[in-house]
Amino acid sequence: YNLHGWISTQSVMRRLGESENFVGARWLYLDLEASFDSSRAEPVLPPLGRAVRSSGLGVFFEHDSRDNFFTPSRGWKGYLEAMFYSPEFGSDSKYEIYRAQVFGYLPWKSFVLGGRFDTRAARGDMPFYQLPYVEMRGIPAVRYQDENVGLVEAELRWNFSSRWALVGFAGSGRAWGSSTSFSDGETVSAWGVGVRRLVARRLGIYMGVDLARGPEETAIYIQAGSAWR
Repeated sequence: YNLHGWISTQSVMRRLGESENFVGARWLYLDLEASFDSSRAEPVLPPLGRAVRSSGLGVFFEHDSRDNFFTPSRGWKGYLEAMFYSPEFGSDSKYEIYRAQVFGYLPWKSFVLGGRFDTRAARGDMPFYQLPYVEMRGIPAVRYQDENVGLVEAELRWNFSSRWALVGFAGSGRAWGSSTSFSDGETVSAWGVGVRRLVARRLGIYMGVDLARGPEETAIYIQAGSAWR
C-alpha cells in the first residue's frame, strides 16, 4: 500500500539539572489516505477505512549516558514514551501507543559489545499503519505487526584499525495481540555483517554498509552512525 498526505512532528526536551536524564513532550500529526495495489484483492480494513486524520500528544523520559551520540562505544540509553490520540486533539479516533526501549554498549580492548531491547504496544481504534511492528535489520518494515511487539538484538564491533571496523549482529522479534496470543506468535530472526569507516574523527562518526539476512530475503543498509535509534 501507499500513504499520501501530510505528517508533522514537533518535540521539546529538557535536561533535569546536570544529570543524564531528560523529560520531553511531543506532538505528532498525520493526515493520510491509503491506496492499495489494484491487481490484488481488496484488504479487509478496520472501521477507520482509507482516509484518516491522527493527532496525538505524548510525553517521554530519556536517560542517556553514551559517550557519543553518533557511534557509541560505552554507556546506555533508556527511553519511555506514551502517545495519546484523541478527537480533542484533532484526531478521527481515540487510541494510545506506548514504547519502552533500552540499548547499551560495553567496550573490551578493540571490541564493543552492544545490546538492544525494544517493546511497543497500542490500544484503541488506531489506523492499521499505526500498529507496532518488528523494526530490525533484515526484517521488512511493517511486515510483522500487531497490538504488541517485542525484540532483542545484539551487535559486536571490532575496531581492527584506527579508521576501520567490522560488525556482526543478530536478533529476534515477535508480534502478538488481536490476531494471535503471545505463545502462538511467530518469532522472526535476522542476522548480518557490516563494515564501518571513521569519517569524522572529531565527532566520532562511523559510516558503512550492512548486509542482513532475515526469514524471507537479504537486504543492504547504508549506515551513518549507529543503526539503533
